[in-house]
Amino acid sequence: MKILVVNAGSSSLKYQVLEPETGTLFAKGICESIGNTEASMITHQQVVKDIKIKDQHYPMENHAVALKLVVEKLLDKELGCIESMDEIEAVGHRVVHGGAFFSESMLLTDEVLEKLKLCHDFAPLHTPAHIQGIQGCLAVMPDKPQVLVFDTAFHQSMAPEAYTYALPYELYEKYGVRRYGAHGTSHRFVAGEMCKILGRTEGTKIVTCHIGNGSSISAVKDGKVMDTSMGFTPLAGVEMGTRCGDIDPALVPYMMEKLNLSGAEVNNLMNKKSGFLGISGFSSDSRDLENAIANGPSDPHYERANLAVNILKFQLKKYIGAYSAIMNGLDAVVFTAGIGENNPHLREIVCEDMEYFGIKINKELNAKTLRQPNIVKLSTDDSKVAVYLIPTNEELVIARDTAAIVSAAK
Repeated sequence: MKILVVNAGSSSLKYQVLEPETGTLFAKGICESIGNTEASMITHQQVVKDIKIKDQHYPMENHAVALKLVVEKLLDKELGCIESMDEIEAVGHRVVHGGAFFSESMLLTDEVLEKLKLCHDFAPLHTPAHIQGIQGCLAVMPDKPQVLVFDTAFHQSMAPEAYTYALPYELYEKYGVRRYGAHGTSHRFVAGEMCKILGRTEGTKIVTCHIGNGSSISAVKDGKVMDTSMGFTPLAGVEMGTRCGDIDPALVPYMMEKLNLSGAEVNNLMNKKSGFLGISGFSSDSRDLENAIANGPSDPHYERANLAVNILKFQLKKYIGAYSAIMNGLDAVVFTAGIGENNPHLREIVCEDMEYFGIKINKELNAKTLRQPNIVKLSTDDSKVAVYLIPTNEELVIARDTAAIVSAAK
C-alpha cells in the first residue's frame, strides 16, 4: 500500500509517497511560490533511485495545478515511483489546527470539511491553505479517499486544569479560548518510539522536546499528553527562531503605547521579530548562533548569541522540572526536530546540572550525534533518566493513520 502525504501551505505544497507498514519512502518534494506563475517551481526526488530535480520552473496558478504536476512527476518513467494512480491507496493531509472539533484523525466528508472551515480563526494562516490543498486533491484525485491528521489532536487528552486559561469562562464557551498546543503529530511519534524502547506505555513518564524554528515541549504520561508548552496559538511556550514564547501579557498594551504600535504590529513583533532573532540581533538560525558562540568573545555577535541560547536552555530546564512534577517522576527526555536533532551543544547544556533528576548525558557521544537518521541513546548507562535523540517522522504518522482509517472504512 502506498499513501500520498500532503502538507499544504499558503503558497507551497510538500508531499511524500510512503508505505505505512514499513515506513519506506518512495518519493518526496515541494511545490513553491504557488499562485505566482512566473516564480513557481518544484523540487522532486525519487528516493529509491536517488534521482532529483531541483527548482524546476512550472507555472502553478493554484494548488490543484500543483497537485496535477505532482501526479505527473509520480507517474514519470524516470522520476516516478508508481506506474498508475491505482497504486496510491489514499491521501493523508497534515492539518495544523483542529480546534475543539477534532481529537483524532478523520476521514474527509462534507461535514468534516465544514467543521474544518470553522477552525479558521485558530490558524488563519494555515487553515485556508489546508483547504486549498484538500480541494486540489479532490479536483485531481476525486476517487481517492482523503484523511485529515491534526497537529492538535494528540494534545486533546489534557485535563481541563491544563488547557483552561484563568479568563472569564464564557470566553472558552463562546470562542474556544483554551490551550491547544501544536506539533502533536511529532510529539506522538517520538513518544511512541520512546515507549517502544522502554518496553511499555502504561506507567511511562516522558518529556518530549520538539526544538526547531518553532519549538514545543510536552509531558506524556502513559502515552497521553498531560500538558504542552504551546497554547491557544504556536506563539506560547519557549523562545523560538523568531517567536518570543511566554511573556507577561501586560507587555502587549505597554508596547502598543510606548512604541505606538497597533495590535497587529505587536503581534508581528512577537511572532517574526523576537526569539533568537530579537535577542541576537542578527539571525533566527541556531546554526549561526552556534557559530558565533564557537568563535568566542572575539566574535561581535558572541555575547548576545550566547544569551539567546542560554535563554532557551534555561526554559527547557524549567519545563523538564515542571513536567516531572506533574507526572510524579521522569523516565525519559527526548530531543527531536531540526535543532533538537542537530544541536549537540544545546542538548548538553540542557542536560548538565540535572543530577537531581538523575540525568547524565554521554558528552562525547552527544557531541558527534547530528545530521543522521537513527535513534541514539545519549544518556550514560548509570543515568536514572534515559535521554534519547529520536528523529521525528510526522509524515509516517500521517500515512499510518490514513491507511488505518481507510482500511477500517472499507
